Amino acid sequence: MKQFLLFVMMCFAFSSYAQNEFGGAKFTPIAPLNTNKVAPKKVTPSSTDAPVIKAPDLFKKPDVSLPSSSKYQIGETKSFSMEQTNDFINPGDRIRDKMTKDLDKTLVREGLREDDRLLVKIDKNFGEIRTKSKYFVVKYRDFIYVDGDLIKATLNNQMIGGIMELYSSYGQFIFDLKDGINTFELEAYSKGTSGGNTCEFKIYDDKGVLVRSEFWDNWDKGVKGKFVIVKE
Repeated sequence: MKQFLLFVMMCFAFSSYAQNEFGGAKFTPIAPLNTNKVAPKKVTPSSTDAPVIKAPDLFKKPDVSLPSSSKYQIGETKSFSMEQTNDFINPGDRIRDKMTKDLDKTLVREGLREDDRLLVKIDKNFGEIRTKSKYFVVKYRDFIYVDGDLIKATLNNQMIGGIMELYSSYGQFIFDLKDGINTFELEAYSKGTSGGNTCEFKIYDDKGVLVRSEFWDNWDKGVKGKFVIVKE
């Protein structure tokens, strides 16, 4: 019985202690979040239309914008040019070309070289020769510069002696004359390597007498000199 009463008293005491510790305490409840005050974010949907692509005008010259020169640039700025140049030309070639031109002009001026710009392209009539000689001897040579000049001689449209080359010393050929009129022609058959054809020739009768001395200078290929020889 005593034990039971002791148990009841302990329970009563514990109950009173618990009320004093927790009964007087006040608890503030936490208010719930107010979701009505936050406005929802409006999302604008992206356009589904395809972007407009503008084709370039192929006939319009594009505006070329060159970059500005850098402050670290070294040397002189060269302007842009479409002209093809050779920056690696040898200065000695220019001097050589100038000396060659000057030499050519000097040779032409001194009569030691022909000038292609002044080629004679018109046939020449050397006139008439009257003689009683049975034949003529013609001596010929290149009187300026031996460069491979060739000549051709014809009498009454018949070739005499073939094609003959001119040298510094005289070559010669002989042809007989018929009574009456004989047409004798000398033709510049070629040009030499240094210009037109140059020929000096002398005509002798059957007694060795000089009948005519003539020459031509800077003749073009195919130009002819004509004599009318009358055998009396």
